[in-house]
Amino acid sequence: MDGMTAYLAAGCLVGVVVAGLTLRWWRDRSAAARRQQQRYGDGNRRDPRRIEVGDIVEIGDATYSVRGSIRLVEGEWRWAEHLLDDRDEHGARRRLSVAESPGFELVLWESVPRDAAVTPGAPEVESGGRRYSWHESGQARYTASGATDLTSSGTMRYHDYRAPGGARLTFEAYGEAGWAMARGERLGSDGVTVHPQNRS
Repeated sequence: MDGMTAYLAAGCLVGVVVAGLTLRWWRDRSAAARRQQQRYGDGNRRDPRRIEVGDIVEIGDATYSVRGSIRLVEGEWRWAEHLLDDRDEHGARRRLSVAESPGFELVLWESVPRDAAVTPGAPEVESGGRRYSWHESGQARYTASGATDLTSSGTMRYHDYRAPGGARLTFEAYGEAGWAMARGERLGSDGVTVHPQNRS
């Protein structure tokens, strides 16, 4: 085999590999789109990234209505905090955070009284018998809708912490308000079902 023939053979091989990878990517993308359509395409369920005020959210055995939504942006990061009302009006105040970018993530948060001895921004904090390590801090712009007790737009500061096993802890301060604390648990997408509000 001379040099030209070897060069052409190598070029054909590369073309076949690229075509195969492109076909595989297209099939995977199509399959993901079909799964998404099967899950949310019946009109009775909504993608959690599209939650609106008034929607009904099922998490495990609990059912909540969305009383307010806060949408936040910090650089390339986008996420939403949906304030939940227990339909039976029992339990602590909860909210569902939905990260849209750069990765999809669902976390169920429960507000807890802030221990004055805990300092937001410290390398480690302890709450509820668990030790949490600092993960990230920042400031985001927000827009609010529904019953949030916030102005329609403004800024929010935060300090986020994590513990082994996926447990979360956060400190948040909206506008000039003081720090509020919440503990969170990461959820699988299959554990959350969203029913669109009744528009009739």
